[in-house]
Amino acid sequence: MNEYWPIIVIVLQLIFLEGILSIDNAAVIGALVAPLPNDQDVPWPGALQKLGKILHPFLGYQRMAALRVGLLGAYVGRGAMLFLTSFLIHNSWVKLIGAVYLIHLAFDNLEDMTSGDSDENGEIKPIKVQSFWATVLTVEIMDLIFSIDNVVAAVSLSNMVWVVMLGVGIGILTMRYAAGIFSYAVEREPILKQAAYILVLNIGVELILDQVWHIEIPDLLRFGISIATIALSLAYAHSLLLQKFRFVLVWVTQGIGIINEFVNWLFLPFKAVFNFIAGLFVHLPKPQPAK
Repeated sequence: MNEYWPIIVIVLQLIFLEGILSIDNAAVIGALVAPLPNDQDVPWPGALQKLGKILHPFLGYQRMAALRVGLLGAYVGRGAMLFLTSFLIHNSWVKLIGAVYLIHLAFDNLEDMTSGDSDENGEIKPIKVQSFWATVLTVEIMDLIFSIDNVVAAVSLSNMVWVVMLGVGIGILTMRYAAGIFSYAVEREPILKQAAYILVLNIGVELILDQVWHIEIPDLLRFGISIATIALSLAYAHSLLLQKFRFVLVWVTQGIGIINEFVNWLFLPFKAVFNFIAGLFVHLPKPQPAK
């Protein structure tokens, strides 16, 4: 038994590490899937409707299905990342591209949620709802970007691939359950959706600080920043005093809008490809009933 203790310790460290580094991932994925209905079937394309009926007992309705499909994609993506670790370590431009994408995504959604100030009740406008397959595709892209740091950190703890895969695999499963809990929490505390995209912005900025200026933020500090972001967002939602400073948020949002115009121009080709791929799943013609 004693010979297994080092492996058990490494696996426990990997699970803990996955939890710390994935709190942002869980929050963002939970916020992404929250707008999906929890009582409607997955809109399978016509040619795959029979397969959809077979998979329905395993996937469930749209919100849970998005998490479960994302879980499968996360395992495939992390496995691919493990074999590409050396490439990722020696090519920092990969992280920079991911950082720019995260910042753009955060700016785009934060601008949507606060543009036009507020509605007639003074509430922050909700984010626009994506279709099921567009949401799944966004979840997979987010998970791949977030997994870069997780995989590099995991490999630094052990050179045994199966041990790393076991620890990371258990960690992914745990954080997917956390994402499900967060999606239900968003229904009760809508401010958490804004908090999730602030977390995305945090990660993008942290990646740029690390890759451009070589300022490395410790994992526990990153975890603390994430928890503080969520706590401050909840405090703002329930504090009339803090809400008196809403004009600061409006001013920041206007600045985000200006920057986002330029970023949108840079990302226009990528968004066109993304929308085309998502459209293939959403707009495929349904089969006509037999006469």
